[in-house]
Amino acid sequence: MDIKHLQYFIKVSELNSFSRAADELYITQPTISKMIKNLETELEVELFDRSRKHFVLTDAGRTILEQAKLIDHAFKNLEMELDNLTGLKRGHIRIGLPPIFNARKFLSKVGLFHEKHPGITFQFVESGSKKIEEDVAGNLLDVGVIVLPTKEKIFEHFSFMEEDLRLILHISHPLSKREEVHLSELKNEAFILFNKDFVLNDRIIHSCSSVGFKPHIISESAQRSFIKEMVASGFGISLLPESVCNNLSENVKSIKIVNPNVSWNLAVIWRKNEYLSYAAKEWLHFMKDQLTTP
Repeated sequence: MDIKHLQYFIKVSELNSFSRAADELYITQPTISKMIKNLETELEVELFDRSRKHFVLTDAGRTILEQAKLIDHAFKNLEMELDNLTGLKRGHIRIGLPPIFNARKFLSKVGLFHEKHPGITFQFVESGSKKIEEDVAGNLLDVGVIVLPTKEKIFEHFSFMEEDLRLILHISHPLSKREEVHLSELKNEAFILFNKDFVLNDRIIHSCSSVGFKPHIISESAQRSFIKEMVASGFGISLLPESVCNNLSENVKSIKIVNPNVSWNLAVIWRKNEYLSYAAKEWLHFMKDQLTTP
């Protein structure tokens, strides 16, 4: 059964005429008569009482007409919904963001996309890179912002930010007067880091190991504001991205780390060779253009 069979049947019933229905549908009367006959054959019922002079539906015809109208209405709704999706009038994008980075610029670009496509909605989920990768791979998120490197067999990605980490410490700390500090000079310090869901945790531990020491970690958190407060209270030191070291409290100072410098590279990831909604694909195209164009 074709949806057109039902639509032609509805039209014939509405106009009480095969010829008028054919004219309105821009087809010949023999064509519409044949399609109605095919529908009757497939359903094994007669839709019209042909023994009468007047145009009359059979009991079966009336029942099928009711259902045909419901099916036609649902089909038209389906077409409209698909038009909305493909035309980006509707859609929903699930985005994973690490709470560690300054998202102001990133979100301003998302805002520009929303102005262009106001019918598309967003869900933002804050988590560490490891959890974001897990959720993107598991289709709980459409896209995510993570710290590179990523699993290239699983994810496509584009990089959009690279910056150094800076040492933050209390202004009473002996190193606070320095312009730069060698990483190896921190071997006896108490570290406050992000928790193990964050790739940055691994990056800092690996960098410290490369200069001969394992950092003494006294606290871990998922919130950069808590880490800043811990440092401001004199509990220890931390390493944070340069972009989030601009709004420190007056009793906290940030200092450049050298030999080696410790950096991070942020990227947007999505599943490789997997389905992406029209909204997510357009969002990725838009954000890549916005974030990577000088």
